[in-house]
Amino acid sequence: MRKISVTGIIAEFNPLHKGHEYLITEARKKGKVICVISGNFVQRGDTAIAEKAVRTEAALNCGADLVIELPVLWSMSTAQNFALGGVSALGFAGCDNLIFGSECGDISRLTKTADILSSPLFPQILSKYTSNGTTFAKARENAAIELGADTDILKGANNNLAIEYILAARSIGSKMNFSTVKRIGAAHDSLEESEFVSASLLRGKLLADDIRFAEKYIPETVFPLFSQEKLSDIRRMDNAILAVLRAKEKQEFCNLPDISEGVENKLYNAVCTARNLTELYETVKVKRYTMARIRRLVLSAFIGADNSFFMKPLPYLRILGFNKLGEELLRNISKNCPVPVITRTSDFESLPENAKKVFYTECKATDLYALSLKNPFPKGLEYTRKLIKKEF
Repeated sequence: MRKISVTGIIAEFNPLHKGHEYLITEARKKGKVICVISGNFVQRGDTAIAEKAVRTEAALNCGADLVIELPVLWSMSTAQNFALGGVSALGFAGCDNLIFGSECGDISRLTKTADILSSPLFPQILSKYTSNGTTFAKARENAAIELGADTDILKGANNNLAIEYILAARSIGSKMNFSTVKRIGAAHDSLEESEFVSASLLRGKLLADDIRFAEKYIPETVFPLFSQEKLSDIRRMDNAILAVLRAKEKQEFCNLPDISEGVENKLYNAVCTARNLTELYETVKVKRYTMARIRRLVLSAFIGADNSFFMKPLPYLRILGFNKLGEELLRNISKNCPVPVITRTSDFESLPENAKKVFYTECKATDLYALSLKNPFPKGLEYTRKLIKKEF
């Protein structure tokens, strides 16, 4: 009997739109589909537009068979750490293929660039560019071009993440096959209207309650899930975030993930004077740090994250939901997975202490995320969360 292929997708679905639906449809052509989705805080240093249970149901409605959580210590992190978390999850789940969107739509160009970035000569060339005060992303782009990369390949956000997926898979010895779907329509984070708009524009329209606009770009089976009552807005948390950060000692900022060059001192001083999040971000901003990196540092301090798990594979697989085909996949994963597979909160009780620490951070993040909602849910949701099961 021929083995049915399993294809993985790593995404935020923030929110799930028609471009995501198309990617899932392409993945389904290869067989069963597993999605790894971000927790309640996302890579750009923000709250997810809707709680992960909502986005899990949206993924299942659009054709995913099984949904796995990417814990906050990876979902709100650098592209490298985000990719490592997602790829390790799919590898543990036994995926044969990984499919992703990219601006170039050419897997050979992406693989060539990954080869350059992993070459022995690259760190030496990179150091030449990082020494002049540019951001890491720009320094990496310049170094890659010097070693023969196409001049436009690292300008695309989706290209960059795709390359990180390839590099992450290599770092853990994964044999997954890669394929890419060319991104069409608006660019990443663009606020322009097009056949496919960016998730950034959709988030803004949803928060502005522009239903007519949003429903054009969100699949019909998914749109009702993203109701106003369920939407997150980080601006509701301004005072809460500042209050938590002001209560911290200076030393507590030193162990944040991805912090360096004394920025912890600038962050601590800004916390003492900033009156809102925007002012805090602008005060901390330095030339070599992107605004997304600053936002991640602030929120990492808020939820109590440190660098203990930075650039490490996931210590467990937490299942968020599945359909009938996904239930079959889950049985196979549970037998062969090299890390614990979590389907019930009680499963966490037998985990090693380091894995429990990841879960406890997730619990805290979710309890704090609740404050960004119009109607905050009570503390302790992670302990009562139920699997989402689709019968079709």
